Formats: sequence, structure tokens, C-alpha cells
Amino acid sequence: MATSSARASATSAADRRPSAGVPVGALATTERETPVVNPPDDSAPARTGPENRHGDTRLVLLVGGLVVALLAGFGLGRLGTGEPRTTSTGGPQAAAAGSPVAGAVAGDGHQHPSGTGPHTHPGDGTGQATGTEVSVSGYTLQPVLRTQQAGKALDYRFRIVGPDGQPATRFAVVHEKPLHLIVVGNDLGGYQHLHPTMASDGTWSVPLTVAKAGDYRVYADFSVTTTDGRQLPLVLGVDHHVPGAYTPAGLPPPQRETTAGPYSVALEGTPTVGVTTPLALRVTRTGGTEPARLDRYLGAYGHLVLIREGDLGLVHVHPEQELVDGAVTFWLTPPSPGRYRAFFDFQVDGEVHTAAYTVTVT
Repeated sequence: MATSSARASATSAADRRPSAGVPVGALATTERETPVVNPPDDSAPARTGPENRHGDTRLVLLVGGLVVALLAGFGLGRLGTGEPRTTSTGGPQAAAAGSPVAGAVAGDGHQHPSGTGPHTHPGDGTGQATGTEVSVSGYTLQPVLRTQQAGKALDYRFRIVGPDGQPATRFAVVHEKPLHLIVVGNDLGGYQHLHPTMASDGTWSVPLTVAKAGDYRVYADFSVTTTDGRQLPLVLGVDHHVPGAYTPAGLPPPQRETTAGPYSVALEGTPTVGVTTPLALRVTRTGGTEPARLDRYLGAYGHLVLIREGDLGLVHVHPEQELVDGAVTFWLTPPSPGRYRAFFDFQVDGEVHTAAYTVTVT
């Protein structure tokens, strides 16, 4: 972790971190030059006998070779696609309707429209972690201020600047909001999930209070509408500094149950790198056994954000649309081994709570 003095002198180069995603390998086919077969010369006399039979044999071998080459190229091309693969675990190989297929690899975009079953945000959970870069695909997160005082409210303002150098103003509503802003400390403490509002000039703003000094990461999770009408999902991240004496806190040890307000939340499932597995979170009132009556929050019964220790790569996962045996169930494919801090947002009686876990992925 950086000290506050070192952090204060950091430049914008810290925001151009290399992508934390694990690249997905694909077999690439190489182009082959197709032999040119000259048409027969009608002026030449027809040949018979063994020489002609040898010519016929060569022609058959040539045509057969071309067919085999074409079939081989097609097979390699199929291997290079992102078609679903099966997992190596004993879990469900065919997910339920609306669920991600076990072992499927996601791109860096939303996998489904809002409200269509469990899915992930850009690379969230199934392919790569995001938010390690301030600029992606020509879009840049530009905050007005990148520092504030501890314990004092700030009107945090920023713009998403497009490839044309102008603030973007056309955003798709995803999970009931056009943009989700997530704030977390470099020590993975101080998590906040906020929803800014946008002015007509493309400036976003939201009240932000940070309790203690230190260095933080601010993530903007959104889908922008491009000039050609496409929806481009992105997660951009930028550093934020709060001056003062700072001692980073170590991650708590992994645990299967924690508390959030008056509720106990149990985590079931074992995340494994490269394998899609279910994570179930059960919410009960502390001391009780009956499941809490969860409200839908942002169109679902819960939201799960995992942030990787070190590079602060973010994985944002959304659950099954209905409870599964009373639990909120997510499908997660961790992009790499390591330690993550998982934040589970849920709502009961109109109040949002967050349960936090340390998760070790192997």
C-alpha cells in the first residue's frame, strides 16, 4: 500500500494500470494459399492409357487434399470461438434457463439485458476483472477533484469523455440506474455503492463522504450508447486521495458467516479459478433460523461485488431472479487465484445492508 505522502505525488499514470484480466486463449487458424488448378486445354489431344490414369489419380488426390484442408480449417475455427465449454467439477453442466452455462467465458460486456436472469457486468465473474484502467475503448473517466478531507462531505463530480473529446450524455439504464459508482479503499475497506445523477452537459455528481484518510479507488460501471447506436458496457476506475495519517488495515481472515446490521449472512460455495460455480448467500435475523424477507434492490434480491487484493480488479455479479431454496444465488467464474473482498448488498424493509467477506480463490 502507498503512504499518503507518496500517494499525494502520484500522477495519472497510476490510473493506466495494465488490465488485470486473464486473457482467454484461442486457437487461431492460419490462412492457406489454395493451389490454382488450370483448366484443361481443349486444343490438346485426349490421352488414354496408363499416363492418363496417373493424371486422374493425381487429380483425385489434389481434390481430396483440398477437401481435407477445408475441413481442418473449419474445425480449428470452431475451436477458436467462444462456444460454451464444460467444467471440470461435479456441478451442474447445463444451467437452468436464464443461467450462465458452466465454464462459459464472458467478454467485456453485459451478458444479458437488465432483469433477464443471473449475469455479470463487464467481465464480471466470467473472464476478467475490470476497473483497473481509467480509459477503455476511447472512453475516459474524468473526475473534477481527486482528493477530499476525511469525514467531510464532497459533491463528487465527474464526466465520461468519449472518443470525440466531448462528455458522453447517452447511457442505458441497467439495473434501474444509468450508472453505478463504487468506492473502496486500497486496503479493501470503506466500500460504498452510490448512484450519481447526470446534468444535461454530461457532468455526474453524488454526495461522497469518506470516513478516514487513505487511498481509494472509484469505479464507474455503466453502458454508454455510442454514435452508431450500440450499447457499450464499461467499468472505468480512477484513484482518489484523502490526506492524513494512514495505516492500512489487513484483510480479515476468510469466514463463512458475517453480520450486516441486525442480520446474519452465511456464504455457501467454493469459488475456483476458471470454473463457474454457484455462490449462495442466506440472510437470517441474527439469532433466528427463518430466512429474512428480502426486498428487490435494483431489480434483484442482491448484488455481489468482488475486488481483488493488489491491483483492485473488480468483478460485479448479479443473481438468479428468484430465490433458490431461500438463498440469493450467484454464478461466479473467478478470473484469477488470490484473495478477494466480496461485498453483498441486500435490502430488507426498504433499508440496504452490506455483508463483507474475505474469499480466497485457488
